[in-house]
Amino acid sequence: MADEHGAADAFENRCTNAARTLESCISYFIERISLDESNEDRKGNTLDVWLREGPRKPDVVVSLSNLHSVRPWEPGLGVSFIDGISLVHLPKLPLPWPAEAVGRLERSEGLPELVWLRIAGPIEVDAVAATVTVYQAQSDAAASVLR
Repeated sequence: MADEHGAADAFENRCTNAARTLESCISYFIERISLDESNEDRKGNTLDVWLREGPRKPDVVVSLSNLHSVRPWEPGLGVSFIDGISLVHLPKLPLPWPAEAVGRLERSEGLPELVWLRIAGPIEVDAVAATVTVYQAQSDAAASVLR
């Protein structure tokens, strides 16, 4: 989610929390990727990545919208294991970006704070967006308990 009226560090905190959730997904597979490019304004497009490990771990969906950059992946590879996954907060000017993000996009005063998702493996996902949401399903163990 984007926080235009929230606390100054709300978006950064959301990115950090999402990154922590994704750290546990290194043993997962990319089950499906969906890129919706139906909007004329590219920033209105969305990218959703479904991650699955199996019945003992919860499924995770990473949803990015207000896309600023998506590097294409080779479609049709099917289910793909994950070698590495990261989600990095990219602050607005005048704050610096991490060294590996420098030159990734042209920075300007009008560019909002962003999030950079990278997934390495047979399918490479590389996207920068202004909005991120990470959904995590309950594990079977947690779902088996009635509260």
